[in-house]
Amino acid sequence: MVKSKRKWFSFRTILMILTAILVAYVVYMNWPDIVDTFYHLEEANWVVLILLIPEQLFMYFACGQIFFSYLRGRRGGKKFSNGEILRISTELNFVNHAVPAGGIGGLAFLTYRLHDFGVSAGQASFLYVFRYAVTTVVNYVQALIAIAVLLALNLVPGEAMWIIPVALLMNMAVFFLLWFVVYVAGSKKRIEFFSKFASRILNTLVKIATFGRKKKFMRYAKISKYFGDIHENVKVAKENKKYLKKPALWGLMYSFCEVATYWIVAMALGRPELLPYIMVGEAIGSVFDGIVPYGLYELGMAGVMIALGVDFPTATIVTVMTRVMTLLFTIVSGAVPYYQAIRGKRNG
Repeated sequence: MVKSKRKWFSFRTILMILTAILVAYVVYMNWPDIVDTFYHLEEANWVVLILLIPEQLFMYFACGQIFFSYLRGRRGGKKFSNGEILRISTELNFVNHAVPAGGIGGLAFLTYRLHDFGVSAGQASFLYVFRYAVTTVVNYVQALIAIAVLLALNLVPGEAMWIIPVALLMNMAVFFLLWFVVYVAGSKKRIEFFSKFASRILNTLVKIATFGRKKKFMRYAKISKYFGDIHENVKVAKENKKYLKKPALWGLMYSFCEVATYWIVAMALGRPELLPYIMVGEAIGSVFDGIVPYGLYELGMAGVMIALGVDFPTATIVTVMTRVMTLLFTIVSGAVPYYQAIRGKRNG
């Protein structure tokens, strides 16, 4: 019997190579910041800085619980091990950092990863949007609290008052977008209309990009099924709000951890009083998270802190050091589990 030759250039192999190239690209683009961070490490308190390790792991776990606590509620208490939850969250975080695609890569990977647990693409998308909605709401509330504290202590410069309406408007825009998604997903008629519209737009764009060689990229039936699945999950969530309680609480913890990551670095540099500035900056920066390519999140955050009166060196050092430390930890903790998942070795 002749053994079939191994396909060295299978889709999984190409995906792993592409991911490695993207990781190398992200490291290359951040190399000046990496060097600068190591230069400033001598100024940091290592006892405080080491807290980033357990804090980051707990943040990953909280992110996973947003998804799995909902699935557990929907499926009558089905058990997911803590190892599975932490592992998938670590892989997802790695993808979001390694693939500078504004969160699209993370959604695609989550859909692929949760398929093992019988989760459809529509349900995975619903969970992904729900996570973003919860963290946006929490960040919005945190920003309001931080702004109130800064105003009460008269710490907002007069020329920086524009930050307040901008923060409110940006978050309101996100709320409107989330409402629109729920609005469309709440009606089968609206889903049908949107599916036809989306399929026509996508097919037209692909046809133009391929100079007419590929006329059908996305079929209406597939898009309709995808949004129909989201519709069913939105309907279930509206009728059984108890399913959303635990995921919302985990989302609260996850959002606090996002702020805590920057605060730990600020404390390690001897600047714990920067907490309210970090809360406002993180709220505005999070609007870009999942929408724009990796990097603008931190740029926006540092810009807001500087506008609020934090000196330029401190704001940039805290932001850059946090980004570099979390990036390196993400690669170290997530690369191996991610490649094992791609190769099919997915046990928690």
